[in-house]
Amino acid sequence: MSTEPETTEETGPGTPEMPEAQGAPGTPGAPDEAAGGASEGAEGGVGEEMAESAEGGGPAEAAEAAEAAEAAEAAEAAEAAEAAEAAADGAEKPELSEAAAELAAQRVERERIERRRAERDGPVESGAKLSGKAADLLAAVRAVEAGGKPASTVFAAPSRPAPERTPEPGPAATAAAPVRPAPEPEPEPVRQERPAPAPTPAGPSPRTVDAVRRVLAEGGAPEALGQQAAVALGEGAGELLRADPWQLLRVPGVRPEQADGFARALLGAECGPQDERRGRAVTVWLLEQAALAGHTALEAPALTAALAQRGVPDPEEAVQSTLAEGEALVFEDALEEPGAPAAQPADDEEEEAERPVRVLIALERYAMAEESLADGLARLINSPSQDGEETWAQVVAALSGGAAELARAVAGHGLVLHTGGDASRAEPAALLGAARDAGLRALAVCHTADGRDRLAALPPTRGAGVGTVAGLLAGTEGPGRDGDGALELDLLIVPDAPQLDVESAAMLVESLPDGARLVLGGDPALLWSAGPGRVFADLLAARACPQIASRLPDPGPIGELVSGIGIGELNQVEAPGKEVVIVPVRDAGEAVHRTVQLVADSVPRAFGVPVEGTVVITPGHGGAAGTRALNAALKERLNPGPGRFGGFDPGDRIAYSPAPGRTLPGTVVRGDAEGLHLSCAGAPVVVPRERVEAWVRHGWALTAHQAVGGRWPAAVVVLPGDAAQALSRPWVYTAFGRGERHLSVVQGAEGALPRAVAEIPAKARTTRLATLLRPQSAMD
Repeated sequence: MSTEPETTEETGPGTPEMPEAQGAPGTPGAPDEAAGGASEGAEGGVGEEMAESAEGGGPAEAAEAAEAAEAAEAAEAAEAAEAAEAAADGAEKPELSEAAAELAAQRVERERIERRRAERDGPVESGAKLSGKAADLLAAVRAVEAGGKPASTVFAAPSRPAPERTPEPGPAATAAAPVRPAPEPEPEPVRQERPAPAPTPAGPSPRTVDAVRRVLAEGGAPEALGQQAAVALGEGAGELLRADPWQLLRVPGVRPEQADGFARALLGAECGPQDERRGRAVTVWLLEQAALAGHTALEAPALTAALAQRGVPDPEEAVQSTLAEGEALVFEDALEEPGAPAAQPADDEEEEAERPVRVLIALERYAMAEESLADGLARLINSPSQDGEETWAQVVAALSGGAAELARAVAGHGLVLHTGGDASRAEPAALLGAARDAGLRALAVCHTADGRDRLAALPPTRGAGVGTVAGLLAGTEGPGRDGDGALELDLLIVPDAPQLDVESAAMLVESLPDGARLVLGGDPALLWSAGPGRVFADLLAARACPQIASRLPDPGPIGELVSGIGIGELNQVEAPGKEVVIVPVRDAGEAVHRTVQLVADSVPRAFGVPVEGTVVITPGHGGAAGTRALNAALKERLNPGPGRFGGFDPGDRIAYSPAPGRTLPGTVVRGDAEGLHLSCAGAPVVVPRERVEAWVRHGWALTAHQAVGGRWPAAVVVLPGDAAQALSRPWVYTAFGRGERHLSVVQGAEGALPRAVAEIPAKARTTRLATLLRPQSAMD
């Protein structure tokens, strides 16, 4: 491992040569006491500031406080933009068809899930005996189920369906794996023509927007929020805001203190912190912020504590009111985690022993997605196709080593988990190629276009049967669907499963036919998804299906360094070719200066890697060495210009985020009256002028969440001193693993780096998936 000298002076008109000194430790300096770095993801508990949005800003501004918040708000902005365009001229923009199709597909899939779950009529089993507040919550559920009106001290909530899945009708042949002649290798990933996606619903009428703007003006809020508020609240938004001013919290970027000011201006003396409308709105807002931080639900005590911090005088009453209005759901799950209290024997020996539970509050969309995902996974686990045994035997015979072990597990099970580093992707790639050669309908989908292209480049795939998760859900990649809407597949492989949020995972699983096989693979040490949930980690913890661990190590000094980080060790590695270089810096200004030197001069000269082959990764968007500051400095050096197209010029590297959790690197081609023209993964994209600020950022420097799923020839990881609190083992593991040939670490965090690797694991997320899958684990 090499280390740059402390000096920052340039040697002549260029930049310093790459250092020759070897063997500097990877843990220089003493522990750093600086705090307050700008974090890219707020994954902590509700007692912390969870993904707080920036004042008055759109999705791009909210992202400075949380990467997940940026993704979610960008999705809402995407829907609003599509709706507004449809209302204005009814014309489709071909370049935006993928984003529009993805959003439409998500809506159709959610509607289908809702219809399926509405057909079930069983209540949630309590599974335990409760007392105190937990008993109140459960009593509320039962009161609503019985049609009675809950008492004033009781939390009311709609009944939830039992996790039993009603099998979809359809011939067994749909799920079978018949023996067919081996198809000819296809030169490109499967991308069949599709019918046009369902049209995006028209946006709010001009009359509604005008009415909202009048109410906003009366309350002293910016009239520019009118369109967003009308989209968030729908027709009649003006009347709704006048009757309940705190509904303004449903608009992305609005915070409780801003909604309070708006309410005071409209209501006058009637406004007060005890208003139950405020309590409900803040409760829902906190649940939404928790989702942006990765939680699918919150424990009741955590939620009430957060409400108290937000000035709600009676938090329990606020939660009661929210549940009674159907704006959230309540669940109680048995605790069987390590360290949980043991079950207490009941007084009556014939009665079931009492089991400790946790009471959870969740927004319906995430609760429904998580239950639907568990339901679909149970279906795959319990009904693998028994047909095509000879075909699967042929697949196993064609493989060897870890790929054969994976194939044997897949042959006998509907769901299989596969873990390993980047090198381990060769095993599912080999499985994909052998399955297609045997005549099975097989497809692999990755998190990013870069991941798709890298998987397609592996010899076993021969460039065929590979796509992206977004493309499959949007219908622009992959096979067709049968009459029941299920994908015509025998085998689906997802190599980037750690990046699946709960809603995307639910849509994928619900789209698979009975009898299909699903392989979820990936590196469990990476950052989790930008959206809510921790699907892959929950499945590993549930142990409800076979788990195959790859033994293929990531090669070279970078692979050795990253492997040590994965087990909590920041080791010094031998790097004779300067594959790993440490660049010490004293402050954020020096960090920016040295980063520009590395990207523009040192790395291209020493390794022959062009500027576009290097990615810069930093913990957050804000701060003196965040993505904004770094991108501004890199643009000035690499592509200076006036930024005449919304701050962008032709040739700028950008990060385009059209949907939650999706960041597409690309370049600016041009700008005109139609919008900003981009090239992303070789495909042309046009971003409407009004959406450029929300969807597009400069992209020389990215956050780790934006970079996950992609790899570059070289990576420069910037660790300023004020980012110490943002560092964790998964963050360091993810960032350091983005470079294939070279890694430079601009190190200003001193002792915070080794401390993060050794002591700071992934922050906990509150989810229900592992609990919902527990019966499957018991059956196995």
